[in-house]
Amino acid sequence: MSQEKKKKSAAREWADALLFAVIAASLIRWLLLEPFTIPTASMEKSLLVGDFLFVSKMHYGTRIPKTILQVPLTHQKVWGTNIPSYSEAVQLPYYRLPGFTSIKRNDVVVFNYPEEFQYPVDLKTNYIKRAVAVPGDVIEIREAAIFVNGEAAETPEEMQFSYDVMTNRPLNAEFFDRYGINPDSYYPFSDNSGYFIFATDEMIAELEKSPAIASVKKRLNKPGQGDPNIFPDGAYYNWNKDNFGPLEIPAEGQTIALDEDNVRRYGYTIEMFEGHEDINIDGNELFINGEKQESYTFKQNYYFMMGDNRHDSLDSRFWGFVPEDHVVGKAWFLWLSLEKHKSMFNKIRWSRFFKSIH
Repeated sequence: MSQEKKKKSAAREWADALLFAVIAASLIRWLLLEPFTIPTASMEKSLLVGDFLFVSKMHYGTRIPKTILQVPLTHQKVWGTNIPSYSEAVQLPYYRLPGFTSIKRNDVVVFNYPEEFQYPVDLKTNYIKRAVAVPGDVIEIREAAIFVNGEAAETPEEMQFSYDVMTNRPLNAEFFDRYGINPDSYYPFSDNSGYFIFATDEMIAELEKSPAIASVKKRLNKPGQGDPNIFPDGAYYNWNKDNFGPLEIPAEGQTIALDEDNVRRYGYTIEMFEGHEDINIDGNELFINGEKQESYTFKQNYYFMMGDNRHDSLDSRFWGFVPEDHVVGKAWFLWLSLEKHKSMFNKIRWSRFFKSIH
């Protein structure tokens, strides 16, 4: 006669349920979808601060975790502390499961910020930008207009730039709100003559109709004004955020001659993201394992990412290409959106519920 199975205590049942929930949530987050919140205005007005969205891991193929010793459902720190949530004792090589598609031009992509070298690749801070150029493309920016392979690129409908708006009188938040300009998107000049504003072309066209507006001028850097903060060497090439390139995006299997110009353009990318342990750049020469390289074949694909808020986005113009192994997934759809400058039910942007991302 079999012995009757002992009934679990309430505490044990709760513990089992919690363990199952953590495992299930971790698998969904790793394999399928991961929630993401828009923290900055770099993608406005396409994506807004306070948007909550899901990132699809399936579209480009789920990336196998590189850092496997980690507290579940954490990223860099244990919740509410400065304690690292991971150990680098075991690191797996990069591998990605087959996906539905590859990154296409104008996809909105979540990726790990390449310059954050203090963390493993898969635990770098998540960024979200638009892929304006893909491997093999040649990108050029002329007076803020993007050209890819010599042709004018498709532009987002709600792309923003910065403007100097001169006014006949001081304006308040209620005035700007009528034109869809939130308090984080306008700043008064010190002499009260006007405002520095981030806005779309459509918003500016409506704003110009107001009798309170004296003049509007888009802020653009002039060609030939080199900016040392621009990748790969803005001061040398006389490039700035509005006048950039032409620059070819590296593709897996592509071979380039390592002449002086290409070492200047691609040396940093090869050194930091191609996985070489013994690599050195001396002047305009590149050495791997102590041997000077006359040519180089790229090991992975790269992408050029930019924010839709073109004058308020730190992106590939400033820190360079995004390597394929840094790609997290495709921004898929919004499930909630909250306006921080509103209160109660006015905080909820009802029109953005379950809106797909383009």
